[in-house]
Amino acid sequence: MSAPTIFCPPAHARVRAVPAFTDNYLWLIRGSDGRSAVVVDPGDAAPIDDALRQEGLALTAILLTHHHPDHAGGVLALKAAWGCPVYGPRLEAIPGVDHALGDGDRIAPPGLGVEFEVIAVPGHTRGHIAYFAGALPDDGRPALFCGDTLFAAGCGRVFEGTPAQMLESLGRLAVLPGDALVYCAHEYTMANLRFAQAVEPENTLLAERVADATARRAAGLATVPSTIEIERYTNPFLRAGEPAVRQAAESRLGEAPASDVDCFAAIRAWKNVFR
Repeated sequence: MSAPTIFCPPAHARVRAVPAFTDNYLWLIRGSDGRSAVVVDPGDAAPIDDALRQEGLALTAILLTHHHPDHAGGVLALKAAWGCPVYGPRLEAIPGVDHALGDGDRIAPPGLGVEFEVIAVPGHTRGHIAYFAGALPDDGRPALFCGDTLFAAGCGRVFEGTPAQMLESLGRLAVLPGDALVYCAHEYTMANLRFAQAVEPENTLLAERVADATARRAAGLATVPSTIEIERYTNPFLRAGEPAVRQAAESRLGEAPASDVDCFAAIRAWKNVFR
């Protein structure tokens, strides 16, 4: 497997990032019929309504990864306006959800022309799920909508789960096809990359990614989506078995981590206080 050279590949033609709040991305996916759209994690209804109006689309479904308000806060308003079904995690009580989903479920949201596999990824929250499609219309690349579990060069905080759960969840995503585009929910990349370099200062590919992301942000461009392959090479939270990452964990623990879980927990705790 060769190292990636493009750190922020073009998004699928049918996927649009709708910015919200300070750094959220609400993902709007246009259907194959040219009239329908599905939104992932609409924390705010207003920017989604604006985007739908601009593109002349009708909202036909809402997909939720977890219960946090910046991901689910716009659900009831959008559901009332559009009468669309809402899909969300079975293990979380989210108002408005019609279709409760668990690991291994498959859904085909109306109007989209795409089937998603549901992947349980607990850790950030108790019931967090991700949505994976083997390909989107007009583009053969797979797509992963992963909420706050996997970020570009980072991962979410472990709020309701355990480090072991979070590491297992990240491992489930890391084995997806390398060309799968990773649609995370926040523009956290620069902060994540600064931390990643503190963990792996000798990672030359990581240095290249920092330069690329810095240029993109200076130009006012997003740094997502990335790909699973890019994350395997440059995301420390997917690299708990790598000697450099284990050495960094040892410097925090004062002893060698006894397992990959201990390594992950040490660097996640470090990230929580890193400035």
